[in-house]
Amino acid sequence: MDSNGVKTKVQIVDKNLQLTERVMAYLMANPDIFESLPDRFELVILPDDDAELRSYNLELLDKCESEGRPVVFARLSATHPEATPQLFAPVLKAA
Repeated sequence: MDSNGVKTKVQIVDKNLQLTERVMAYLMANPDIFESLPDRFELVILPDDDAELRSYNLELLDKCESEGRPVVFARLSATHPEATPQLFAPVLKAA
């Protein structure tokens, strides 16, 4: 963290990689979950106990286009690695 207690980009990337690894390990251990997820989705990590990282990831989602791909949100604890990730794939209604 910098002197103001704000994470650096390197720390953000490192934490996102750690959390993504946990989500992927969970998915590989439970491959049946893929049946309920959309094809070719964008994964957005939303740590329940790291508001700064959660906000950063949501801002990144707003800034980057997902190229029309559906988004899947993964909620999990950044500080409790034994906690099971929760995956959410919002369903959008056609206009």
